[in-house]
Amino acid sequence: MECFGEILDMVRRQSPVVHSITNYVTVNDCANIILAAGGSPIMADDAAEVEQIVGLSSSLVLNIGTLNTRTAASMLAAGKRANALNIPVVLDPVGAGASSLRNETLRTLMREVRFAVIKGNSSEIRFLAGDKATARGVDADEGTLVSEDNLAASARMAMDMCAATGAIIIISGRIDIVAHPKGAWAVSNGDPLMTRITGAGCMTAAVVGCCVGAAPAELPQACLCAMCSMGVAGEIAAENMGAVGGGTGTYRTLLLDAMSSLDGPAITCRGKVQHIA
Repeated sequence: MECFGEILDMVRRQSPVVHSITNYVTVNDCANIILAAGGSPIMADDAAEVEQIVGLSSSLVLNIGTLNTRTAASMLAAGKRANALNIPVVLDPVGAGASSLRNETLRTLMREVRFAVIKGNSSEIRFLAGDKATARGVDADEGTLVSEDNLAASARMAMDMCAATGAIIIISGRIDIVAHPKGAWAVSNGDPLMTRITGAGCMTAAVVGCCVGAAPAELPQACLCAMCSMGVAGEIAAENMGAVGGGTGTYRTLLLDAMSSLDGPAITCRGKVQHIA
């Protein structure tokens, strides 16, 4: 895990520009977590400029949380341009399976855009893998969540999807899985309070954008760094909230604070990463 600290240092030295076409519920949170991690956010989503903006960026994050036909077209154009420039593209398929618009947009994006990383909750990833997984809105179905009991099976499913898509696959949840065709890891950091604020998953995808933007040649390690960093920041925020009191609004602020002060020694000391396949 020492390399995670090195990747986080790279993010802060390089300040990678992370172009996010994301949902309007969490766009401000995503911009702030990118800044806290050390990156530079730009949230342009108009089709008339996204290709130019991609050209200025280190990574592109596509999040379909509040999808509409206008942003669907922008995502497709931006993704194709990023591919042409060899800029890593991260997909967050929020609510996959919930509507025909989302499903058709995802089919188009996955057919037309080469993704470096696909990050979603267990229901979203299972849906993309062809399973008939269900979700509660944008939340994962409890029955699909990664647990110690299904860890190996979930890792195999993620690795199979890696082989089919060419992307690093991240399943986020109580236990996160980061997989590529030749290996998979479990990350057990985080705090239950992260599920009580809007946008923790979207912010996590934004941090992935920071790390892969800074270290595109080290995608698996960059993704592990992002997941571990977000989980450790969530734990630190929960501990600090106990000292100051408050509720979920306080926790959101403390999460940003924790990410902004996170360093390599904290990740090395607190990271809970297990090689599982």
